[in-house]
Amino acid sequence: MLQPPHSSLQVAAVPAQRVPARDRDQDAPWHTEAVCRRDEAGLFFAPSKEPTAARLSREEAAKRVCSRCPVMVECREHALLQPEPYGVWGGLTAAERRVVLARRRRRDLELKKAARASANRMAG
Repeated sequence: MLQPPHSSLQVAAVPAQRVPARDRDQDAPWHTEAVCRRDEAGLFFAPSKEPTAARLSREEAAKRVCSRCPVMVECREHALLQPEPYGVWGGLTAAERRVVLARRRRRDLELKKAARASANRMAG
Protein backbone atom coordinates (compact mmCIF):
# COMPACT_ATOMS: atom_id res chain seq x y z
CA MET A 1 0.00 0.00 0.00
CA LEU A 2 1.31 3.38 -0.90
CA GLN A 3 -0.77 5.92 0.96
CA PRO A 4 -1.32 6.32 4.69
CA PRO A 5 -4.87 5.47 5.78
CA HIS A 6 -5.94 9.11 5.99
CA SER A 7 -5.03 9.95 2.38
CA SER A 8 -7.30 9.39 -0.57
CA LEU A 9 -5.98 7.25 -3.37
CA GLN A 10 -5.93 8.20 -7.01
CA VAL A 11 -8.06 6.03 -9.24
CA ALA A 12 -6.33 4.77 -12.35
CA ALA A 13 -8.17 5.41 -15.61
CA VAL A 14 -6.86 2.23 -17.20
CA PRO A 15 -5.99 -1.05 -15.53
CA ALA A 16 -2.30 -1.66 -14.93
CA GLN A 17 -0.72 -4.29 -17.11
CA ARG A 18 1.81 -6.76 -15.82
CA VAL A 19 5.22 -5.77 -17.06
CA PRO A 20 8.18 -7.96 -16.12
CA ALA A 21 10.60 -6.11 -13.82
CA ARG A 22 13.39 -6.40 -16.39
CA ASP A 23 11.20 -4.66 -19.03
CA ARG A 24 9.99 -1.77 -16.86
CA ASP A 25 11.25 1.75 -17.35
CA GLN A 26 14.02 1.94 -14.75
CA ASP A 27 13.44 5.70 -14.28
CA ALA A 28 9.81 5.25 -13.17
CA PRO A 29 9.30 4.66 -9.43
CA TRP A 30 8.11 1.14 -8.62
CA HIS A 31 4.92 2.34 -6.95
CA THR A 32 3.54 3.82 -10.19
CA GLU A 33 2.69 0.24 -11.21
CA ALA A 34 1.26 -0.86 -7.87
CA VAL A 35 -2.15 -2.51 -8.18
CA CYS A 36 -3.22 -1.06 -4.82
CA ARG A 37 -3.25 2.45 -6.31
CA ARG A 38 -6.74 1.56 -7.58
CA ASP A 39 -8.05 0.08 -4.33
CA GLU A 40 -9.43 1.66 -1.20
CA ALA A 41 -6.88 2.47 1.49
CA GLY A 42 -9.23 0.89 4.03
CA LEU A 43 -8.48 -2.50 2.58
CA PHE A 44 -4.79 -2.16 3.49
CA PHE A 45 -5.04 -0.29 6.81
CA ALA A 46 -7.06 -1.26 9.87
CA PRO A 47 -9.82 0.98 11.15
CA SER A 48 -9.61 1.63 14.88
CA LYS A 49 -11.10 -1.08 17.11
CA GLU A 50 -11.57 -3.51 14.20
CA PRO A 51 -12.83 -6.92 15.36
CA THR A 52 -10.35 -9.77 14.83
CA ALA A 53 -12.52 -11.67 12.33
CA ALA A 54 -13.03 -8.52 10.25
CA ARG A 55 -9.29 -7.73 10.38
CA LEU A 56 -8.33 -11.21 9.20
CA SER A 57 -10.86 -11.06 6.37
CA ARG A 58 -9.71 -7.58 5.30
CA GLU A 59 -6.03 -8.59 5.43
CA GLU A 60 -6.70 -11.66 3.28
CA ALA A 61 -8.50 -9.47 0.73
CA ALA A 62 -5.55 -7.05 0.71
CA LYS A 63 -3.13 -9.95 0.24
CA ARG A 64 -5.16 -11.14 -2.76
CA VAL A 65 -4.69 -7.69 -4.32
CA CYS A 66 -0.97 -7.87 -3.56
CA SER A 67 -0.67 -11.34 -5.08
CA ARG A 68 -1.55 -10.01 -8.52
CA CYS A 69 0.70 -6.94 -8.28
CA PRO A 70 3.72 -6.73 -10.61
CA VAL A 71 5.73 -4.78 -8.00
CA MET A 72 4.90 -6.84 -4.92
CA VAL A 73 8.55 -7.67 -4.20
CA GLU A 74 9.63 -4.02 -4.46
CA CYS A 75 6.75 -2.98 -2.19
CA ARG A 76 7.63 -5.63 0.38
CA GLU A 77 11.28 -4.59 0.45
CA HIS A 78 10.27 -0.94 0.81
CA ALA A 79 8.10 -1.82 3.81
CA LEU A 80 10.88 -3.88 5.38
CA LEU A 81 13.56 -1.24 4.85
CA GLN A 82 11.49 1.73 6.11
CA PRO A 83 10.13 -0.14 8.22
CA GLU A 84 6.43 0.53 7.71
CA PRO A 85 4.69 -0.10 11.06
CA TYR A 86 1.09 -0.39 9.79
CA GLY A 87 -0.93 -1.94 7.03
CA VAL A 88 -0.48 -4.64 4.43
CA TRP A 89 2.53 -3.99 2.19
CA GLY A 90 3.89 -6.43 -0.36
CA GLY A 91 1.48 -9.11 0.78
CA LEU A 92 2.62 -9.01 4.41
CA THR A 93 0.88 -7.64 7.49
CA ALA A 94 2.79 -5.56 10.02
CA ALA A 95 3.12 -8.61 12.29
CA GLU A 96 4.43 -10.76 9.44
CA ARG A 97 6.96 -8.06 8.54
CA ARG A 98 8.20 -8.00 12.14
CA VAL A 99 8.81 -11.77 11.90
CA VAL A 100 10.71 -11.37 8.62
CA LEU A 101 12.83 -8.58 10.11
CA ALA A 102 13.59 -10.64 13.23
CA ARG A 103 14.64 -13.59 11.06
CA ARG A 104 16.87 -11.33 8.95
CA ARG A 105 18.52 -9.88 12.06
CA ARG A 106 19.08 -13.38 13.47
CA ARG A 107 20.52 -14.61 10.15
CA ASP A 108 22.82 -11.57 9.91
CA LEU A 109 24.09 -12.17 13.46
CA GLU A 110 24.73 -15.85 12.69
CA LEU A 111 26.62 -14.95 9.51
CA LYS A 112 28.77 -12.41 11.37
CA LYS A 113 29.45 -14.93 14.12
CA ALA A 114 30.45 -17.58 11.56
CA ALA A 115 32.69 -15.10 9.72
CA ARG A 116 34.45 -14.16 13.00
CA ALA A 117 34.92 -17.83 13.88
CA SER A 118 36.36 -18.52 10.44
CA ALA A 119 38.70 -15.54 10.67
CA ASN A 120 39.86 -16.68 14.13
CA ARG A 121 40.58 -20.21 12.82
CA MET A 122 42.59 -18.80 9.91
CA ALA A 123 44.53 -16.43 12.17
CA GLY A 124 45.29 -18.98 14.84
